[in-house]
Amino acid sequence: MPTTKESFTQYIHNLQDEICSALEEVDGKAAFREDNWERDGGGGGRTRVIEKGEVFEKGGVNISTVHGELPDPIKKHFNVEQGWFWAGGISLVIHPESPMVPTVHANFRYFELYEDEQMENVSDAWFGGGADLTPYYLWDEDAEHFHRVFKEACDPHGKDLYPKFKQQCDDYFHNSHRGEARGIGGLFFDYLRADEKRSIGDWHSFTTDIGKVFLDAYLPIVRNRVHEPYNPAQKYWQEIRRGRYVEFNLIHDRGTLFGLKTNGRIESILMSLPPQVRWDYDFQPAEGSREAELIEVLQNPREWAE
Repeated sequence: MPTTKESFTQYIHNLQDEICSALEEVDGKAAFREDNWERDGGGGGRTRVIEKGEVFEKGGVNISTVHGELPDPIKKHFNVEQGWFWAGGISLVIHPESPMVPTVHANFRYFELYEDEQMENVSDAWFGGGADLTPYYLWDEDAEHFHRVFKEACDPHGKDLYPKFKQQCDDYFHNSHRGEARGIGGLFFDYLRADEKRSIGDWHSFTTDIGKVFLDAYLPIVRNRVHEPYNPAQKYWQEIRRGRYVEFNLIHDRGTLFGLKTNGRIESILMSLPPQVRWDYDFQPAEGSREAELIEVLQNPREWAE
């Protein structure tokens, strides 16, 4: 039987292939560029980026499996003087060309800690991840679909999981300095360790099941909205909102900040940033507009899947 990290490694490789193939098919023009890279301390990854497509203006679907001695920030975080680790995961961000199609983000990861340099005896292990949607123009049925797909994937593993991880997503993807959410949420979970209710194998099954339905959650929305007409003012609004996305990633996102502080691969870390962004001083949408309606939802998160 493969170990958990061997099984998860194969899973993220397969999921990257599946997602990239599906996105290329929907785009119909652009293809993913692939970069394979190695980490100085151990391990490496496979970065894939799509740009200037018919549907997707920019996107990245990255996988990595890295290992070695714990970086100092992690030692400090876990209050240990020495230790070794293995971490594997897939992370993606897709920025569409049309403001009628939402941006999407997802990642799924597994982490092991060891007390010995040979990394044979696992002292701690956990899963993390999630997916969230960032629309520029909101259709309620799109938000309901996105949440319903993930709720249906969560429920076989426990009816308590979707509401818990939906709330954690609302709490995490929040631009506190703006008083608004980054988007309409989804799921966010971290530090899923074995406990009296679920084994690490149970969390492996849960995390991989969530990743498997990502395309089911996102692609129907893309196909429904990609042919919606839009004008320059709506494209302008998309670029304003993308500024909020950048603010979150550079100010609050733990993964981005961790990568920057631990000498991570910059091109992979910053692939999440959109290509065209705008910051206007004190930009306010017109009262009663669809843009203002979006802000109202971002300031008052809703329940989308009861």
